Amino acid sequence: MESRIEALQRMLESRPDDVRALFGLALEYERAGRWQDAVEALRSYLSRASDEGNAYARLARALRELGREDEAREAYHQGIEVAYRHGHPTMAMEMEEALEEL
Repeated sequence: MESRIEALQRMLESRPDDVRALFGLALEYERAGRWQDAVEALRSYLSRASDEGNAYARLARALRELGREDEAREAYHQGIEVAYRHGHPTMAMEMEEALEEL
């Protein structure tokens, strides 16, 4: 049985502009603990899609897992700004709390 990661990778080969598949791939990398792959997929997603904060929070977490705290702080700051701009104060507050823990 093929893995979800392989299926999403093949989907992206045939539809490279499918940002939903790219985000799905990032989530699968996250579930597998493949933090560097998650960072790369999330950065690619964020360069192509309009995110409302969730991808920034996930990026920050992956960066923290890799010990890259300065980059994680920047991702949290961006995510907080975007979450407030899109009317998601609870998400922004969760990221603010995570940022304080760094």
